[in-house]
Amino acid sequence: MTSDSVYDPPDIAELASLFFPRLDALGRFEPVTEQALSRAYRSLLAHDDHMTVTIEAIHNSLVDVHVLDVHQDGDVYARKILLTRQKDGAVVLFGIMRMDLSQVDEEVRREIEEKGTPLGRILIRHHVMRHVELDGLYRVAPGDDLQTLLEIGDGTETYGRTARIHVAGRPAVQLLEIVAPMS
Repeated sequence: MTSDSVYDPPDIAELASLFFPRLDALGRFEPVTEQALSRAYRSLLAHDDHMTVTIEAIHNSLVDVHVLDVHQDGDVYARKILLTRQKDGAVVLFGIMRMDLSQVDEEVRREIEEKGTPLGRILIRHHVMRHVELDGLYRVAPGDDLQTLLEIGDGTETYGRTARIHVAGRPAVQLLEIVAPMS
């Protein structure tokens, strides 16, 4: 994998393959339009904002990041994460991100590699010039691994998105973000 691949639109199977032996362990993904989403899922997913900020606003709680696994090849850094609400520990999001760390300064890079803070919060706090670009929306039938991570049962569907974050006008981050089912 080269840092050039970070500049391409996110590919679900490619991102998943960094952490899952088979895509179906993560889930089945069906592209959907924004109009096909309920109002709640649309507000969570159909936007060009950082997911951290959106999740915190909708859930009325700050979130913590739990880095489950990391894959790094030079400047290309990928991680598999969960976001949980601080107020009750509930899982609200599963995500995979892959980033070209050469696009940020050493302090931002160090903080990302420390794994203690959600990526969006780091970029915002450091005033990194960025733009989030929504790529695709998906209905997700979670596979066994995703069911375990989101703490949901078989047959429960949810939704997700792929997106990119541009840093200083250049794509630097690919994202797969799947929200926990809304009750």
